[in-house]
Amino acid sequence: MLLRALLAFVALPGIVAFAVPAILSWRSTLQPGPLGISVFAAGLAVLLWCVGAFYVVGKGTLASWSPPRKIVTVGLYRLSRNPMYVGVLLVITGWALLFRSPLLAGYAAAVALVFHLQLLLHEEPWLARTFGDEWAAYRKRVPRWIGLPWASR
Repeated sequence: MLLRALLAFVALPGIVAFAVPAILSWRSTLQPGPLGISVFAAGLAVLLWCVGAFYVVGKGTLASWSPPRKIVTVGLYRLSRNPMYVGVLLVITGWALLFRSPLLAGYAAAVALVFHLQLLLHEEPWLARTFGDEWAAYRKRVPRWIGLPWASR
């Protein structure tokens, strides 16, 4: 299962948060500053913590071909139902700040929209079918996005 978790990390957030921003910024000049470095590092830490929680607590991976067998509601998942997506968005925002790139900022906004639609159309219905009452109780307690309790339904 560890190999599946590593493959899922490389295939999913690896492409969205690292490969695409690298391609989009390949002609740009890196302009490191404390804000960009901090946002990027925070996003990477959040992302790695979440992938670990899916593997250890959820007994699965972030990929649809090997999803968690248990709902993950501990740690960062007490603050947001989707901290992994928050982590990816922080990494992309960090890239945008590090390269001072409006293109990467726009990419971050587009990814945020795609994530939100993915949650509404696929993930949340799957969680409701798979985890039933446990999901419903968790959904009532924890907002979809950090700091946006109005967006939790």
